[in-house]
Amino acid sequence: MSNEVRGLEPKALWNFFEDLNAVPRPSKKEERVIQFIVDFGHSLNLETVVDKVGNVRMRKPATLNMENRKMVTLQSHLDMVHQKNASTDFDFLTQGIQSYIDGDWVKAKGTTLGADNGLGVASIMTLLASDDIPHPPLEALFTIDEETGMTGAKGLEPGFLDGEILLNLDTEDDDELSIGCAGGIDTLVNMDYPEVTLPSEAMGLRIAVNGLKGGHSGMDIHLGRGNANKIMNRLLFETTQTFGVHIVEIDGGSLRNAIPRESFATIAVNNLAGLEKHLDKVSGEIKAELHSAEPNLKIEWNSCDVGSKGMDALAQDQVLAALYAMPNGVYRMSADIPDLVETSSNLARVIIKDGHFNMQSLQRSSVDTAKTDMASAIRATFNLIGAKVVHEGSYPGWTPDPDSSILNIMADLYRELNNEEPNILACHAGLECGLLGTHYPEMEMISFGPNIRNPHSPDEMTQISSVQKYWNLLLETLQRIPVKA
Repeated sequence: MSNEVRGLEPKALWNFFEDLNAVPRPSKKEERVIQFIVDFGHSLNLETVVDKVGNVRMRKPATLNMENRKMVTLQSHLDMVHQKNASTDFDFLTQGIQSYIDGDWVKAKGTTLGADNGLGVASIMTLLASDDIPHPPLEALFTIDEETGMTGAKGLEPGFLDGEILLNLDTEDDDELSIGCAGGIDTLVNMDYPEVTLPSEAMGLRIAVNGLKGGHSGMDIHLGRGNANKIMNRLLFETTQTFGVHIVEIDGGSLRNAIPRESFATIAVNNLAGLEKHLDKVSGEIKAELHSAEPNLKIEWNSCDVGSKGMDALAQDQVLAALYAMPNGVYRMSADIPDLVETSSNLARVIIKDGHFNMQSLQRSSVDTAKTDMASAIRATFNLIGAKVVHEGSYPGWTPDPDSSILNIMADLYRELNNEEPNILACHAGLECGLLGTHYPEMEMISFGPNIRNPHSPDEMTQISSVQKYWNLLLETLQRIPVKA
C-alpha cells in the first residue's frame, strides 16, 4: 500500500483502490474480498445482498431531482489475476499489493497491480460512499471469479437486478467504448506416460525461458509476443533421438488467461555437446524472430542434478509433436469489424512431471461456432496421442448493439469532454456483459475504463491522468441518464 498513491486525484477513488489492494482476492478464493465489500455496504447502511454464488448487490437511491431517471447498474468483478516475477518474494494470500508511482503511471513491485478490475470496484465504492455526486438510482453488482471462468456472472439469477442500463467498468483503453466482446472456452488435456530409468552416464540440464512480456491472452494476443510454452517446446522438439534427451520435468506458464512469460525444463541428455549446439542455434533463431516484440527474452541452460526417472522417448515425441501442432495466437481476424481479432488460442500451461502430462489452454472468438471449432481441432490433435481432453468454462460473447441509447449518450459526451472521436468497438477479451445479457436481454450495456497496460502480468500499470479522464466521463454519464419511460 502507498500513501503516495492515496494522495492522487480523485482522492476517494484511489483510497478505495488502496484499501481493496490490501485484501487478497484470487479467483475462486474471494471469501475475504466478499466480506470486505459486504462490510463496506453495511457501513453505509445500503441494502446489501449476497447471492448463492457470492456476487454482491447494493442499491443506493437517486440524489435530489434525479429520482425519475432510469436505474443504472454499475458492474465490476472482485477477483484479480495473481502473477509475480519468479525473483519476487511475495505471498498473494497474506500480503497486500505494493503499489508505487512512476511518472504518470501507478505500478506494483514485482506483481500484478489489480487495476483489472480494482479500479472499477473502487469507482463504484466511491459513488456509493459519496454525498455530493449527482446520480440516478444506482445498483452496484460486484461479481466473483471473472478471471477463471466467469462463474459469478454465469450463476447470476434472473430477477436479481433491476437496472435498465449497465455500465461495465472493465475496459482497458480510455478512448474506447466497448459494445461487444469475445466468448471463450477452456481446453484441458491430461495424459499419463511411462517413465524409463535414465542412463547412468546421462547429464542433467536445466533450461529456462523467461524475460517475456506476457500479458492478457485476449487484449494482447495480436501483439506478436512470445509464448514461453511454445518456445520451450520448439527448443526440445526432435531432441529425443538426435541427442538422447529425456524430459524429467517441465513447468511452463501459469493462468489460462495470461500469455506465458516463463517456462522451465529439467532434462537428462547423453550428448551434451551436440544438444548445446542445437540449443544455441534454435534459441538464436527464436530471438531473431522476436527481437522487436520481445527484446528481453532470455534462454539459458545450466547443469543440474536429475533423479533416476525420465519420460519415455515415444511418449515424449508424441507430446512434443502435439504441442508443436497446437494453434497458438491469432487464428483469424474479423471480416466484419476492422482490426478485431475474431478467433485465437492461448497455450497457457504445460506441466510434465512424475508420469503425468497436463496442458491448459483458452480459446476465444467473437463467433461462437468458431470458438468451438478451434477447441475441437485441439481436442482432435491430442486425442491422436491418446490423451484425455475436456472442454469446460464456456461462456458466450456479447453481440454489439450500435444503436443503443447509452452508446449515443456516451459517444456524444466523449466528444464534448475530449474534443476527439471515441473508438466504438468490440474487444477480444471476455467481458461479463455476454453472460449478463443472457440473463437480462433487454438491459442496455456498455463497457469503458481507464488505460491499463500489461494486465495479467507483473508489468501491469494504470495511467494516472487516464483515470481522471475516465472518472469525468463516468460522472457526466450519470448526470445524463434519461428519464424512465
